[in-house]
Amino acid sequence: MEKGSEIKSAIEELSMMVKLKPSDNHDAAAHIPTKPFLYVCNLFVQVLDKIGPTMAVLRHDINQNIQRLEMVHESDPLLNSNLVEILKKEASEGNARKAKSCSKAFLWLTRSMDFTVALLQNLARDPEQSMVEAVEESYNLTLKPWHGWISSAALKVALKLVPDNKTFTNLLMGKDDNYETLKEQMHTFISLLLPFLEEIHSILRVYNLDRLKST
Repeated sequence: MEKGSEIKSAIEELSMMVKLKPSDNHDAAAHIPTKPFLYVCNLFVQVLDKIGPTMAVLRHDINQNIQRLEMVHESDPLLNSNLVEILKKEASEGNARKAKSCSKAFLWLTRSMDFTVALLQNLARDPEQSMVEAVEESYNLTLKPWHGWISSAALKVALKLVPDNKTFTNLLMGKDDNYETLKEQMHTFISLLLPFLEEIHSILRVYNLDRLKST
């Protein structure tokens, strides 16, 4: 993947998901396509990589959760097209809230998306905001309520390694892009992803997964 193409790729994938989303049946709202979801999650990992060592723990957790879903996706036909099916299955078996469940992997991947979107929103809204402030504010809004004190304390230490705003945005830019192009891409990406995340959170609430904290 060429430099700074993660947001472009995510826009393309999300646009395709919107086009392919079922709209002619009452179950359309409970459809989260597995492969596109995992593809976008992998793009988020690449965005977090650009922040540097600060996001190492979060990146590790995201990769583990992606791998868990990918493994089940390969072995369970229920996951071939719709992630919601595994939530139904695990809920019916009483396994959804267990530590190694796919349901919890799905929950934490969603929260990681929440964090990344909040970060991009902060940067798009206030280009002069420091990366330290943007990362900390985004973390406090999306992940801190669900993390224990150890994770929160670790972030405080890791914030010292955050790159400056200009370095980060330069890493996000495509080869022939400028900041205005990047800002437009971020707005497009956010506008596509927010409704998707709202839908996912609605599904998580149905299965009583939305208030789970890390252990």
